[in-house]
Amino acid sequence: QVQLVESGGGLVQPGGSLRLSCAASGSIFSRYTMDWYRQAPGKQRELVAAITSGGSTSYADSVKGRFTISKDNAKNTMYLQMNSLKPEDTAVYYCHAQHDWSTNNAWGQGTQVSVSS
Repeated sequence: QVQLVESGGGLVQPGGSLRLSCAASGSIFSRYTMDWYRQAPGKQRELVAAITSGGSTSYADSVKGRFTISKDNAKNTMYLQMNSLKPEDTAVYYCHAQHDWSTNNAWGQGTQVSVSS
């Protein structure tokens, strides 16, 4: 059973930066696509960024050019570098792992990101 633990959320002013981390319970990155989702109050959970087992990345249009997803296989940790943050980026951010050839998947507990002056 894959376990994911997010960290790095907090309160930041508009234009600021944060880096989120997602620590996995084992060496899963070669078999899983890893994602960051977010959910703002009263809104549906949305996909923010993804990185495949092969290292290809994709981003929601709303964060393209500002956010960068990456992973460190040696540390079993995925990251989301968030720059030029806007108030509309305020949400709970969730880490997600999807197995490449089965329905197995896992979610982290979420970390709050608040962007406000």
